[in-house]
Amino acid sequence: MASNKTLVPEAREALNRFKMESASEVGVNLKQGYNGDLTSKQAGSIGGQMVKKMIQSYENSMK
Repeated sequence: MASNKTLVPEAREALNRFKMESASEVGVNLKQGYNGDLTSKQAGSIGGQMVKKMIQSYENSMK
């Protein structure tokens, strides 16, 4: 079963900054707190951008 529980509580703020940065890059206006008014397309584009940046970071660390 999936869970939104943060395994490392100290990382919560960094994850929020990363999410806000990714949202800005794809042109989605996120606000602090609840963002349930986002469309699936908008939410997916934020998640996709986050994954893209994580893969890029990992690939750069392998060089």
